[in-house]
Amino acid sequence: MRLYRFLTGPDDAAFCHRVTAALNAGWELAGPATMTFDSALGRVICGQSIVKDVPGTDYEPSMKLSDY
Repeated sequence: MRLYRFLTGPDDAAFCHRVTAALNAGWELAGPATMTFDSALGRVICGQSIVKDVPGTDYEPSMKLSDY
């Protein structure tokens, strides 16, 4: 089964650490990162798609994807 997540957050070290942790947990980047400016909050928001193959697992909508 292939899992998909889209990580988002402010453009800061914490966001980079979340992506790094996911990569080290076996997730792979799925395309380029995205960035947008939130004018209401005055900050840049980043997004990164990640995917992971998990053999022997059936998808269930109730799955907590961050546990993989």
